[in-house]
Amino acid sequence: MILVTGATGFLGKRVCRMLAAADKEFTPTAKSLGVDLRERAQTLELFERIRPQYVLNCASFVGGIQFGQRHPVELFQNNLQMTLNLLEASRLHGVTRVVNPISNCAYPGEATLFKEDEFWDGPLHESVMVYGFVRKAFWVGSWAYAQQHNMDIINIILSNMYGPEDHFEAERSHALGALIMKFVNAKEQGAPFVDVWGSGKPVREWLHVDDGAQAMVRSLDVDPCIDPINIGVAKGISVLAMAEMIKDIVGYQGDIKLDPSKTDGAPYKTVDGSKGEKHFLWKPEIDFKQGVAETIEWYLQNK
Repeated sequence: MILVTGATGFLGKRVCRMLAAADKEFTPTAKSLGVDLRERAQTLELFERIRPQYVLNCASFVGGIQFGQRHPVELFQNNLQMTLNLLEASRLHGVTRVVNPISNCAYPGEATLFKEDEFWDGPLHESVMVYGFVRKAFWVGSWAYAQQHNMDIINIILSNMYGPEDHFEAERSHALGALIMKFVNAKEQGAPFVDVWGSGKPVREWLHVDDGAQAMVRSLDVDPCIDPINIGVAKGISVLAMAEMIKDIVGYQGDIKLDPSKTDGAPYKTVDGSKGEKHFLWKPEIDFKQGVAETIEWYLQNK
């Protein structure tokens, strides 16, 4: 039995669909389904009832940079509480393997091409310090449980994810979702320009949520590895270039207006996925422009 936590979230929904398509037996859980993983008693009762052999952990409390600036305490508390409860429940009930995604914001703020052996080479960027730390803390907990209890935990490092069914609210969305929302609204309203946060220079690598889900499901069968494993292709795009791509796909005729008074975040974030490709015999496959077009189409039909 596979337990999928955060099963109603952006990544969790895709993981559940892939498991269902592969005819694998799984149980979805989420706060919206009645189990709050921040509560130790509820978490232990769930594991006692389900007796999972594997855990695919898609549960997190997260949003974009603006969300992180407004809710640092909740980011810290909620994610650490879930981490502590999930690891201990997995130990107590003899889970065979836990699979956990770590955001690439857990890498040092000064890093550009993220490599696993540089995971500890400097402080996190202030704009994502709290969330980056709590995701990094899951790896530290994994290492501790592996050392003391011989647990098998796979931690995969994922780039910013995007795709259909993403968050499209001003505070919760990441840069890509926020830009889609802005350009579609500007076209519909005939606005003369679209306001884009920051200098437009920061470069980000993006991962389609289906590739993220694929990495989670594939992690059930790969060889054990306590060290973090990157999933990526070492290729990014600047915020301005991404805005221009979205503008073109949406068919918006107005201007792009940069707002340098808003924070840029880390200047450059791409992921060296060479170790992950060897370990998984696979790498992310979905073309970025194709994925953005899919996401825009979904937003137009569902906003």
